[in-house]
Amino acid sequence: MCVQNVNAESLELARSRYQAGRVAFENGQYREAVENLEKASALLSGNSRFGGEVQIWLVTAYEAAGRTEDAIALCEQLKRHPYSETSKQARHLLYILKAPKLKRPSEWMTEIPDLGKLPENESQVRISVKPRPATSTKKPEPEFVDLSQVNTKDNRFIWLALIVIGLILGYLVWLNV
Repeated sequence: MCVQNVNAESLELARSRYQAGRVAFENGQYREAVENLEKASALLSGNSRFGGEVQIWLVTAYEAAGRTEDAIALCEQLKRHPYSETSKQARHLLYILKAPKLKRPSEWMTEIPDLGKLPENESQVRISVKPRPATSTKKPEPEFVDLSQVNTKDNRFIWLALIVIGLILGYLVWLNV
C-alpha cells in the first residue's frame, strides 16, 4: 500500500513537472522546460507510454535550448521504445535533427536589438499614439486628382468592347422577334 502511494505521488509530481515543462517550452523558456522535463522523466519509467511522451518533449526542448547532441542521443534511445508511436516520433525527429543545416541569406533575417543592454531609465519604450476622434459625423473631404497626371488618351479597347456588347444585344433582340 505504501508503494502504491509513492508511485501515485511520483506520477502526480511527474505530471505537474511535465505540464510545467510544456508551458515553459511554449513560452520560449527552453532551459526551464528542459529542467522540468528532465525531472519528470526521472520520475517515470522510460518504457511507459507517458514516459515516452515526456522524453519526446524533452528531445524538442533540448533542440530548442541548443543541446542538439543530447537531443540526438535521446532520439537514438527512443527509436527502440516499446510504444510504437513514441519510436515512430523518435525516428521522425532524428531524421530532422540529423538533416543538414541550411544557411539563410542575411537579407532574410531581421536583427532584433537587445533591449537588456539599455540603461535602466531607458528600458521603458515610449510610444506616442495620436488619439482617434470618437466616431465623428464629419465626412472625409474628397481627394482631388491632378488631371495632368492622369492618362486621358483615348483607349480603343473601350470602344471595341462597347461595339461588341452592342452587337450581342442587337443579335439577342433580333432572335426574340
